[in-house]
Amino acid sequence: MTTASAGTRAMSAVALAAVADLLLYGFLAAESEKAVGLVLLGAVVAVAGGLRSGVLPRLVRAAGASPVLGALGLGMLVLIVIFHDDPFVLLLMARALLVLVACLGLHVQLADAGVPNFAGAAFFGVGGYTAAVLGRADLPHLLVLLACGAVAAAVGSLLLLPLLRTRGHYAALITIAFGLLFRTFLEVNDTLGGPQGLKLAGLRILGLSFNDDRVLLGVDFSGYAFYCLAALVLALLAVVLVRRVERSWLGVALDAVRLDETAAACFGISIGRWKIAAFTLGNAVIGVAGGLSAMMVGFIAPNNFTFQESLVLVSILLLGGLGNVAGLAVATVIVIWLPEKLQPIQEFRYLLFSVLVVLVLVLRPTGLVRRTARRPFGGVAA
Repeated sequence: MTTASAGTRAMSAVALAAVADLLLYGFLAAESEKAVGLVLLGAVVAVAGGLRSGVLPRLVRAAGASPVLGALGLGMLVLIVIFHDDPFVLLLMARALLVLVACLGLHVQLADAGVPNFAGAAFFGVGGYTAAVLGRADLPHLLVLLACGAVAAAVGSLLLLPLLRTRGHYAALITIAFGLLFRTFLEVNDTLGGPQGLKLAGLRILGLSFNDDRVLLGVDFSGYAFYCLAALVLALLAVVLVRRVERSWLGVALDAVRLDETAAACFGISIGRWKIAAFTLGNAVIGVAGGLSAMMVGFIAPNNFTFQESLVLVSILLLGGLGNVAGLAVATVIVIWLPEKLQPIQEFRYLLFSVLVVLVLVLRPTGLVRRTARRPFGGVAA
C-alpha cells in the first residue's frame, strides 16, 4: 500500500467517524423529545443524501473496515471525555457497548454458522451471576471476567447435543426452553438470591475502583466514565475477534455450514465440530459482557434476563443485517438509546421493535446494512 493510498484511507475513515460522532453527540446531548426528533431527522437526511449522491459508499470503500473501526473507537473516547460528568449519558453509552458485545456473540452463532440462539439474555445472566458468586472470593476481577465467559460457554455445552440433533425452528425452540428454565432456576434457588437477586461489588482493576468518581487533570470524571472505557475496550476486542474469525479458514468453514450443511459434509467439513465452535465462542463472548454489565449495575436479578430481553438481542441482529458488524452497531444504538431518549415510547418499546423488524424483513430483508461479499481464500470484503 502506497503512502498516498494509506493517507486516503485514513482521511476517509476520519471523515466517516467525525460525521457519526457529530450525530451521536447531538442525540446524546438532546434533552427534549423535539430535539431528539430533529437529530433523528438530520441523521436520516444525511444518510439518504450520502447514499443517493454516492458519497457515502465511496467513503466506505476508500476507508476500509479496520481504519473506520479505529476512528470510531477514538471518536467514542472523545464522547466519553465530553460527557465525563454525566452519569446518565455515560451509563447509556456503556449499556449500548455491552449489548453490542453480546450481539457480536450471537453474530458468530447465527450470522456466521447459522446456529439459532434465542437464549442470549440467559447466557448474559450466566455471566452476571458468575461475577456475583466469584466476586465474593476476592479474586482479581480480570480473572473473574474471563471466568464469566468460560462458565457461560460451559453451561452452553448442555445444549450442544439437542442442538446438533435438530435444525431450524426446532433448534430455536430448544434455546427458548433453556432461557425459560434458566429464569425459573434462578427464582427458586435461594443460594443465588432467589427472585430478590444479588448485590455485586464494583469492578476493580489494579487497585482502581471503577465505582469512585475521580479528578484527572483537574477535571471531575464520573465513575461511569471508567465503566464506559472498559466497555469500549471490550467492544473493540470483540470486534477484532469476530473479524479475525470471519477472515480466517474458520470463517470459511462456518460459512459453508450455514449455507448448505449437506454440501459442506460432502466436502469433508465436520458440521458438528464447527457448530460447537461457533456456539461455544458466542456464549463466551456473551458471558463476559454479562459479567461486566452486572459489576457496573451492582445488582442482578432473574427479571433482568427474560425471554423478551433475548428477543431484543435477536431484533438488533436482524435490524442491523445478518453478517455485518457495522449494521449491528447502528441497530444497537437505535434499539438501546431511542426508548431511553423518547420516554413516551418506553412502555411500547417491544411493539416498536416488532414493527421495525417486520418493516425491515419486508422492505429490506438484508437488514440496514447488507452482508459484505467474501473474497477468495478466506478474506471478506472491507
